[in-house]
Amino acid sequence: MTNEDFGLQEMARQPRHHRESTAGGSQRQLRVGELIRHELADMLVRGDIHDPVIQGHMITIPEVRMTADLRLATVYVMPLGGRDEKQVLDALEHNKRYVRGEIARRVNLKFAPDLRFRLDERFDEAERIEKLLRTPVVRRDLGSGKDEE
Repeated sequence: MTNEDFGLQEMARQPRHHRESTAGGSQRQLRVGELIRHELADMLVRGDIHDPVIQGHMITIPEVRMTADLRLATVYVMPLGGRDEKQVLDALEHNKRYVRGEIARRVNLKFAPDLRFRLDERFDEAERIEKLLRTPVVRRDLGSGKDEE
């Protein structure tokens, strides 16, 4: 057996953790994040969080990202229309303890994850890209690409 064969055998013995290294997380992280997202959305729709700022806004929760150990959930939120973002985030942070308790009661997990609320900036990024696509330079380049085909 050569050194090269020995190296290949060693690589084969080492466990591969390709699921944990993916951008979206493991299947379990995605599933738990989705469960938490649904419960939070239900709480917001039903008005379970008794806070005038939260009740006065329509809040969307496009994504919840979980850490690998499922102990921290980053909740991405966006108030409808993008108004009063700071006040909504502050209100959610203020009610974090209640929300975490409700999540623990509604979602069957060994540990209730700590919640971290962040603004979802995907809409801003999409708008920025849309503006770039409408610039004359990009329109010219896109138009010239059609002529070459």
